[in-house]
Amino acid sequence: MPSYSTLPRRGALASLIVSLGLAVTGCAPLIVGGAVAGASAVYDRRHYQVVLDDQRIELAAMQALSQDPDIRDRARIAVTSYNHSALLTGQADSEAIAQRAGDLVSRIPKVTRVIDEIGIGASVGMARTSDDALITSRAKLELTSIDLPDFNPTRVKVVTENGVVYLMGLVSPSEAEAAAERIRYVPGVRQVIKLFEYSVSDA
Repeated sequence: MPSYSTLPRRGALASLIVSLGLAVTGCAPLIVGGAVAGASAVYDRRHYQVVLDDQRIELAAMQALSQDPDIRDRARIAVTSYNHSALLTGQADSEAIAQRAGDLVSRIPKVTRVIDEIGIGASVGMARTSDDALITSRAKLELTSIDLPDFNPTRVKVVTENGVVYLMGLVSPSEAEAAAERIRYVPGVRQVIKLFEYSVSDA
């Protein structure tokens, strides 16, 4: 059975441009943070089937949330799936709506964990959304300057919501620390939250 958990609230240039374009278009009430299939998949530490699973989870989550009229009208929620963990970001007008969204996503096949980072309050405006997209783009560029053996910046998924940057990926502890340290100093970043899975050793 999927588990539902709540954490404390709160060759790459072309790929970065594509990712920024997707983020900028995220002005609808429900946003999919989908993984972009392409050249970066070659370097992904997830099995290719898991990459496809994550894409399907995001699409299924968008459909499930959009079909619920209360969530559709009273929340702006993005779902980003990585290695079957679903990160929920955005805003809902009540705890009950946020909980409802989390429950819906937790029932999607192959979701093993829901990370609820939905803020309670009014949805952010277009200016804030554009600022977050710019932060995400700058953060991904910063990742390209990390000089560690076997590190590839496309293995780190960057999600920005209201100035808070969430980092997901299958990394080593040193890769995680290097990524967080680089992104911490990107202009506009209020906080960096590491949601990495440490499947690779530094040894």
